[in-house]
Amino acid sequence: MRKTSLALAVAASTLGLSQVAFADFIGDSKASLSMRNFYFDNDNRESQGDIGNAAYTGQAREWGQAFQLNYTSGFTEGTVGFGVDALGLLGVRLDGGGRSGKAGIDRTPGALFPLESDGSAVDDFSSMGLTGKVRISKTIAQLGTLQPKLPVVTFNDGRLIPQTFEGGQITSNEFENLTLVLGQLEHAKGRTSSNAESLSVAGATRPTGTPAGTAAADSNKFYYGGADYKVNKDLLLQYYYGNLDDFYKQHFVGLIHNLELGAGSLKTDLRYFDTSDDGKNGSVAGRADGYVGSGYYGRNALGNAITTGEIDNRTWSAFFTYSLEGHAISAGYQQVSGDSNFIQLNQGSIPGQGGATTYLITDRQITNFGRAGERTWIGQYGYDFAKVGVPGLTANVLYMKGDNIKSANGDLKEWERDFTVSYVLQDGAMKGLGFAWRNASLRSEAAADTDQNRLIVSYTLPLM
Repeated sequence: MRKTSLALAVAASTLGLSQVAFADFIGDSKASLSMRNFYFDNDNRESQGDIGNAAYTGQAREWGQAFQLNYTSGFTEGTVGFGVDALGLLGVRLDGGGRSGKAGIDRTPGALFPLESDGSAVDDFSSMGLTGKVRISKTIAQLGTLQPKLPVVTFNDGRLIPQTFEGGQITSNEFENLTLVLGQLEHAKGRTSSNAESLSVAGATRPTGTPAGTAAADSNKFYYGGADYKVNKDLLLQYYYGNLDDFYKQHFVGLIHNLELGAGSLKTDLRYFDTSDDGKNGSVAGRADGYVGSGYYGRNALGNAITTGEIDNRTWSAFFTYSLEGHAISAGYQQVSGDSNFIQLNQGSIPGQGGATTYLITDRQITNFGRAGERTWIGQYGYDFAKVGVPGLTANVLYMKGDNIKSANGDLKEWERDFTVSYVLQDGAMKGLGFAWRNASLRSEAAADTDQNRLIVSYTLPLM
């Protein structure tokens, strides 16, 4: 600790900052090392079949160890305060699981690790991110590596290491109970990549006439902004806007309300998205250049099924949770309208770097139930075993059923069942050590039937 403080003080003097001005920079700094051991087993039930002309071969079974170093500084004293954050990510392969594209294999890597040129998983991969920040009053501006968690853009943390973005963001709390956010993103590093790539959407293609292997159409400009207004301690209202240049514009309105009801409480979560085309996606020529989304099905003059790729979507949902004595019972419904799938920012334009998170109540372990026309009913039950003397132990089961999915072959349907059990040590030398098992099954007429297991051991070590 003393060596760290001394090093920071030396850095401060080098920058011409007094020790007095630098005091809060050091005193409010925090650092931690998070470790995650992750085993991923994805069983494609149709591994020898062919759906939509896309062959599914083999299963994914991979195992890795991740290290995440987080450093967050305080701010220098004064009217304008300066600070810096740092994020270091390292993923180490313990079992890569076969070779992608090799005939006769029963395991295909790529879910946890980048691939070598021969299709095998790399031994390790890493990423480093720095974020400069400035504080004036109750407003903070950040520039560099970001991990936004907002309705119109949410970083993905569903694998070995998390997704990161590059850009700038301003967050203001100048007005009581009101949070304002404004930002722009330019690149993303996928959860299985060390490289920063341009931004895109699911369904984007390479321009017509370009050779195979060419990156899909992309953009380096995603603008976003919005507000959270806390009407009172029980009611939160939200509005956000997102715009991926040449792909889409999206408006979001949300409401979260908590109500004491009998001996328990009822939480209401309402969400509405309105997404439309932007720039090149709105023209035939632009879509021919690859600026397309997924999920629009129509008929040409001859009556043949076609996909235009124009983004046009409205999605609303309602999710209710009643909590009582460790029990949490939830029910919800989601309706996807319009002619395209639900669209939000993807990780990048490079094939295999998918895995973005969407802010849908149905975005769970395997899929997000956001296909064009889809209607989804949700039932969920969770229990906290602290109520029966086992603190740290929780379990949750979820069932979702979707139908009315638009396709060239008529309306389709699907269902997903998720089960999660987790335990976190509450005391002792290894307090905070966590264990989790996540099991899920998907049966779908629109995608491959899948059974999936994730085993995760996690621990965070405070460093300062």
